[in-house]
Amino acid sequence: MTRVLDSVDQRTKLVGKNRLELLLFKINATQLFAINVFKVKEVVKLPHLNVLPGSHPHISGVANIRGVSIPVIDLRKAIGFSHFPADEHANLIITEYNRSVQGFLVGKVEHIINMTWSDVLPPPKTVGKNTYLTAITRIEHEGVNKLVSIIDVEKVLAEIIAYDVRLSDGVLDETLLAEMIGKKMLVVDDSITARKQVVDTLSPLGIEVIEATDGLQALNHLKSLSRQGISVANEFLLMITDAEMPEMDGYKLAHEVRSDSDMSDLHIVLNTSLSGNFNHAMAEKVGMDKFISKFQPDVLVETVQERLREVLVH
Repeated sequence: MTRVLDSVDQRTKLVGKNRLELLLFKINATQLFAINVFKVKEVVKLPHLNVLPGSHPHISGVANIRGVSIPVIDLRKAIGFSHFPADEHANLIITEYNRSVQGFLVGKVEHIINMTWSDVLPPPKTVGKNTYLTAITRIEHEGVNKLVSIIDVEKVLAEIIAYDVRLSDGVLDETLLAEMIGKKMLVVDDSITARKQVVDTLSPLGIEVIEATDGLQALNHLKSLSRQGISVANEFLLMITDAEMPEMDGYKLAHEVRSDSDMSDLHIVLNTSLSGNFNHAMAEKVGMDKFISKFQPDVLVETVQERLREVLVH
């Protein structure tokens, strides 16, 4: 299984070209599920789990991986199915989201597929807002055309570890409160949970948050405003975008905005659960103004205030 992920560092060349790689796995006999390889640290056979008394019902226990205690989430149970049996097919996908490491208990881990974000679509609207899917795609698997469901990991984690939108003392600059009222911000993210985190943090400050579910939808909205003669840089205090999204990722979105002279002045912030220096480098390469990692209400508000100060000076 280590061979599946031994070239993850080389896969960074795909980012910024609207491409991604998905790690496929099963949590039942028939359906295929996936998460982005960039969020996966490693895959191991399920080790012994130590019970964690009083933990969330979806936490199966704690695994000790090379001296590090990692909470293990029963992914099948977390997305609404029955408890996953710890049998010979059980594997642990160890991931890093929002500066935290956790393991997901799954069944058979299949392989990695390489595709473009344009081949990845939002889940059908009929599934409703409570879906645990962030996107879907189709692949040829064992000679059969199969649906792949991409898990909204941020939603899974938010239901286990409730996020807190309260700000630390001293973060909010009260001299800016009057200026915040009525300012617009465009948030682009395929995860309804991630968008809600931004809305719940900024709406109480009087900021109007406009939502887009992927890069292409955001780009089309910006172009529509531009065609009407509206300066998007004046319309929005800033645009905050996720990196990984169906149809068009955040890097491609930023590149398209920067390449259009009518929109190139828009202030763009990358906000992703992917961490590390790579994202700083990619954000700079495509012309983004700032990179922040999810979910940090203090940092989000500080970023908005920093941009507002710049606007007020000019």
